[in-house]
Amino acid sequence: MVSQISMKDVRVDGLAIWARSTDRSIPDSAELTPVSDDASFRRYFRFNGEASGKVFVDAPPEYEDNESFVRVADALGRAGLNCPEVLNASLELGYLVITDLGDRVYLDEMRSFPEHIDALYDEAVNALLRMLEVDCDLPHYDEAKLRQEMSLFHEWFLPQQLNMEVDGKLMAMLEPVYSLLVDNALMQPQRFVHRDYHCRNLMVMSEDGPGILDFQDAVIGPVTYDMVSLYKDCYYRFERSVVVDAVQKFRDRLLQRDLVQKQDPVLRWFDLMGAQRHLKCAGIFSRLNLRDGKSGYLPDIPLVIDYLIEVAGLYPELAEFSRWLSDEIVPRLRQPEFRR
Repeated sequence: MVSQISMKDVRVDGLAIWARSTDRSIPDSAELTPVSDDASFRRYFRFNGEASGKVFVDAPPEYEDNESFVRVADALGRAGLNCPEVLNASLELGYLVITDLGDRVYLDEMRSFPEHIDALYDEAVNALLRMLEVDCDLPHYDEAKLRQEMSLFHEWFLPQQLNMEVDGKLMAMLEPVYSLLVDNALMQPQRFVHRDYHCRNLMVMSEDGPGILDFQDAVIGPVTYDMVSLYKDCYYRFERSVVVDAVQKFRDRLLQRDLVQKQDPVLRWFDLMGAQRHLKCAGIFSRLNLRDGKSGYLPDIPLVIDYLIEVAGLYPELAEFSRWLSDEIVPRLRQPEFRR
């Protein structure tokens, strides 16, 4: 851990030097101060005392796809969506300057002003529908990628976070679940997918909201995916009735755009897409804790498992999986590290 911190300090020093080489207006006395970091190696900074409207990004190129960040930012901007504009970048060094969207994160606003939630999410869904039409050269969310993500569940969450044995019997139960979820994803219309469209990556803006962050992992994928990220958020839970109502309204708007047909089971697509995402999230949160020393995501795992149990209880094909989650996983989530 010490070497990792030292490496990061060197990276920040390098970012400051690079920033000054590209912007002579930065005072010599100004220092970089953290804005935020995320689940990746990417970190965001401002120069203190500066109201420049700029954020400086440290994104080590050996870990982060900065070319994708620049390409997707350009595509979203051309589509009229509110995302950071890349003002300058060194892809070789992994340093970027982007426009500053402020500090009003959706999640904070929702907790402080719950009466604003409906308006915020109306804006978020409007932006999501516009994103579906974004034209950008992106990889496809294919079977290999979907399965690789779900494998984090039985590679990180079960054996390493919960110390469970993953044997042939367990995999024989999980494999049909994985196959069902892959088939569900691939049968949907395939459009632009942000892949992390949730309340920690959306910013409250005075106009043209929301501000959209962390879009660099965008793909061409299932039409319900970003709606799942939004309404089955790992950090904020909506009542099932609210979710169903939102999905039905979303379906109607997809119908208006000829993106789905009347007979398409959009709510089922949405629910099962959520199961794929939450299997992945349980694995990712465990890996962040065990590999990267980021234990702050552990208390979010019980909600992820609750989502899985909810969906598994709704669909007969997942009945065995539902019983297993309740009997084997839920008791293990009573450990202190999983509680807020």
